[in-house]
Amino acid sequence: MRWTLKPKPSEDTVQHLTKVLNVEDFVATLLVQRGIESFEDAKRFFRPSLDDLHDPYLMKDMEKAVERIEKAIANQENILVFGDYDVDGTTAVSLVSSYLRTYYSNVATYIPDRYDEGYGISFKGIDFADDNEFSLIIALDCGIKSIDHVAYAKERNIDFIICDHHRPGQFLPEAVAVLDPKRDDCNYPYDELCGCGIGFKLIQALGQNRNQTIDDLIPYLDLVAAAIAADIVPMTGENRVLAYFGLQVINSEPRPGIKALIHQVKKQTLDITDVVFIIAPRINAAGRIKHGNHAVELLTEFDFEQAQQFASEIEKYNSDRKELDKQITKEALSQIEDNQEKERFTSVVFQEDWHKGVIGIVASRLIETYYRPTLVFTKSGDKYAASARSVKGFDVYNALEACSEHLEQFGGHMYAAGMTLKEENYQRFKDAFEKEVEKTIHPDMLTPEISVDAQINFADITPKLTRILKQFEPFGPQNMTPIFLTKNVKDTGYGKPMGQEEEHLRLFVKQNNSEGIAAIGFGLGDKFDLTTNQKTFDAVYCIDENEWNGKVSLQLRLRDIK
Repeated sequence: MRWTLKPKPSEDTVQHLTKVLNVEDFVATLLVQRGIESFEDAKRFFRPSLDDLHDPYLMKDMEKAVERIEKAIANQENILVFGDYDVDGTTAVSLVSSYLRTYYSNVATYIPDRYDEGYGISFKGIDFADDNEFSLIIALDCGIKSIDHVAYAKERNIDFIICDHHRPGQFLPEAVAVLDPKRDDCNYPYDELCGCGIGFKLIQALGQNRNQTIDDLIPYLDLVAAAIAADIVPMTGENRVLAYFGLQVINSEPRPGIKALIHQVKKQTLDITDVVFIIAPRINAAGRIKHGNHAVELLTEFDFEQAQQFASEIEKYNSDRKELDKQITKEALSQIEDNQEKERFTSVVFQEDWHKGVIGIVASRLIETYYRPTLVFTKSGDKYAASARSVKGFDVYNALEACSEHLEQFGGHMYAAGMTLKEENYQRFKDAFEKEVEKTIHPDMLTPEISVDAQINFADITPKLTRILKQFEPFGPQNMTPIFLTKNVKDTGYGKPMGQEEEHLRLFVKQNNSEGIAAIGFGLGDKFDLTTNQKTFDAVYCIDENEWNGKVSLQLRLRDIK
């Protein structure tokens, strides 16, 4: 594990912020590192406002999309809301369909089957629309590369509106409207929205058309916050505003489906991390183990008792998913050892009976052991299908593009992607991918890095600082929880390993004559020896709160010690 201290930003900018905000130097440094350089920036950051959301009509094709939906409603057409089976797709479908149903009833939803149809728009889905007389499909979180599918639908007199946030290819599908801020010809001011975020901009535009204000749309923000958290998009700009207010909805008046999920885990107040680790995996589990439809049913259900029933089914899918992912990870790690591939630049593994729904999670798990770009393949029909995950700083999408002659199809982004290939091309692809990564990856990227925001002393950790840091939330990419470094720390003698296999570490630490602070280090049990007999060590950590028996106390969450 390497620790790197973030470069110090411009001294003048830091001093300016220190003065206008009346904060310590290192707090101003944290803000400048996040792109906040003026009083105005800081006000937007610390006091998110729905007024800061952009006009949805700034998005290319938004007018066309709204016109086509209004025309469909006027002509009593059947509208099919289509989306992917992950959290971003199912929340987006739930959002747009439940909004449209508040004033129009001829609306149905369609989530493709992960195993039968695969990712994105499917011919089977279009046939379903054709058989059931749908003349408009609104596709969410997918479709930007579905040129053939949209053409196929057109032959059947079915129009498409595409709402996607993935990178477009060279050509766009010939849909009535293509909403995607990553289009080269789209000048929308913020291009990091997730699929559900684009869905929200669509209902915002439809709402404006019907004289609704943003306040009328607040109840939908619990879905948007869940998608932003799960899809790991930057926690900046509009995403920060939507997640901030979405968390408020989750904690005050969530829709019955989300309320039922929270009910299952008995937690009082959820932060964005809880959304990532509690709500998102459960919504995802439906599409992984059974069918994404179950997630949409849960998220669009208005009766709480019925929602509780759905939630307990989803809870079961989630525990099945955990079992599978544990089992497959074990098998994949053995395969890397048996094939003597521990020293490679990539991990590429395949077994035909691995469950397609969890291979993405398994890829992330493998990176915890072998820190390098990772692909996990399984059999899907007569093809091999894989999920790819990457390491910090390495663009796996570009690496796949370089090997695309061996692939049938692929899509995704810098850190996560999916692909399919023919059985006979597997080994050729595996060799090509290894060569490509070896050629393009910087050696440093193969060692996990802890990026440290600032070096401070324990004396700097005051109630005022913890109050300010709480206002940095919600955390996420480009606004991660600040990590601090403190040198020459000692355990006061209360330290001990914890957990069934003593894999965690609990300490009570001080520096010089500071007050002692409780500290917990998950997965750091093997470093206990560094802390015994009054030895001094350096620690990197986040400042955290521990809630126990209704009392809240300060604790450090250790990331590493040396």
